[in-house]
Amino acid sequence: MQSNYFQQLNQHLQQQGTGTPQLILDLAQYQRNLEIVQSKLPVQLKPRLVVKSLASMQLLKLASDQLNTRRFMLFHLPHILSIHAAFPQADILLGKPMPIQAVERFYQARSDHDHSPYIQWLIDDLGRLQQYLQLAQWFNICLNVNIEIDVGLHRGGVQNPQQFLALLKLIQQHSTHLKLTGLMGYDAHVAKLPSFLKSAEKSYQQSQQSYQQYQDIIRQQFPNLWHEDLCFNGGGSPTFMQHCQQSVCNDLAFGSLLLKPGDFELASLAQLQCALWIATPVLKVLRHSQLPGLEMLNHFPHKYKAVFLYGGYWQADYIYPEKSKLHGLYGRSSNQEMLLVPKSCEIERDDYVFLRPTQSEAVIPQFAQLYAYTPGKFEVWDNFRE
Repeated sequence: MQSNYFQQLNQHLQQQGTGTPQLILDLAQYQRNLEIVQSKLPVQLKPRLVVKSLASMQLLKLASDQLNTRRFMLFHLPHILSIHAAFPQADILLGKPMPIQAVERFYQARSDHDHSPYIQWLIDDLGRLQQYLQLAQWFNICLNVNIEIDVGLHRGGVQNPQQFLALLKLIQQHSTHLKLTGLMGYDAHVAKLPSFLKSAEKSYQQSQQSYQQYQDIIRQQFPNLWHEDLCFNGGGSPTFMQHCQQSVCNDLAFGSLLLKPGDFELASLAQLQCALWIATPVLKVLRHSQLPGLEMLNHFPHKYKAVFLYGGYWQADYIYPEKSKLHGLYGRSSNQEMLLVPKSCEIERDDYVFLRPTQSEAVIPQFAQLYAYTPGKFEVWDNFRE
């Protein structure tokens, strides 16, 4: 981002800001990212929005409308009813297995199971499926189950055909209470593995071959469970572009790439730009940093001013003023963090400093509201906090 962008944003915040740390959405950039993503998606890949990464209902509604999708991936049980209320036709896929106690409490609180949200519960092993079966029998309902398969990430899920067959057999034997709705294979390792271990291209192809193997088992050995509406979910922001070029999946989950926090600064996502910033006011400006017990250092030349901020210690990187940095000895603070700013930089109390979050899912819940910014105007959106 250019300096004049943050200078302008600083001026607008001084006129319309809250004087407290604010989470800023660059609305125009978010919409540009949506347009780029829409242009890349092939017809056979249905987009599924990851709620934890876009944890604001307005963010989700904009993306849902632009991408023409009502498919969502959720990682927190209380979000189910919020999504269902806003999107009555939502197709909800859980992104991680839910403890049976949480699922039981969910159904205990819902007296009208006929009007429950459409949910695909994620199943990672036989023991969990047996728990879910007992719950379905107790409530006399049929649960949609999506099987988590390990395609190389090694974070649990089915790891071999024998485990997979055991799950399918149990589903087939109890068709009154269990319905197979698909598979979920997360491949985040593809973009994370060091290249000297395995190239991203080879890692991706191997993950796809593994995924195809499990699909073939259903089709060939359990034809009564196979149907055209099975959800074969995969991907994520780091492998979005690979799936758009070639994929055995028909359902692609993503969210972070639309905001592009720092952890997603990948070559494959170079067309997208960051749309999310933290802005926090300057409380104090000192001529230089001063270390307790080392006052003798005050007499040496200093290249930086010491600026103390409202808050700090976010999962974020300081972006503006440029060439600013944290003090290696002074330490971090979530109350009044000290930032070293070049002496040549003109900065005063009540100015704003800007940070780029490393992950949207970690930062958005820390703020009650999101300030959607267009030059000269801020629109206040509520975030998910629970």
